[in-house]
Amino acid sequence: IEIPPKSPDGSEKSPPSQELLTSNTASTLCISSRSESVWTSASRSKWDIYHKPVIVVSVGAAIFLFGIVITSLSCFQIKNKKVYKMCGPAFLSLGLMLLVCGLVWIPIIRKKQKQRQKSQFLQTLRSFFFNR
Repeated sequence: IEIPPKSPDGSEKSPPSQELLTSNTASTLCISSRSESVWTSASRSKWDIYHKPVIVVSVGAAIFLFGIVITSLSCFQIKNKKVYKMCGPAFLSLGLMLLVCGLVWIPIIRKKQKQRQKSQFLQTLRSFFFNR
């Protein structure tokens, strides 16, 4: 345990400059982490970029297929027919919703990637011409 240095009047408070430095550092870290993610040119793999929509599409497709199976069971099974008729369309709609959301998400990510590349290009042009 580190004991803070005593100030000239004898109290054990840290000097105000040290407190100010700590609070500024926390806000600077927050700002730099936000801006760093926007302007870094570190290339990410396609899996890093598209893994969330791919997972949503695959889960949606699986639920949709499960809904098809349950709905078709309601046609062939006499026992528990009402349960199959109620659950089948629910799984169909949930799976279709996830499937469509994932499929729409992919072009949105592609558009954002193109915009990010354009902004990085413009940033390098600005820095080249204005920093001379």
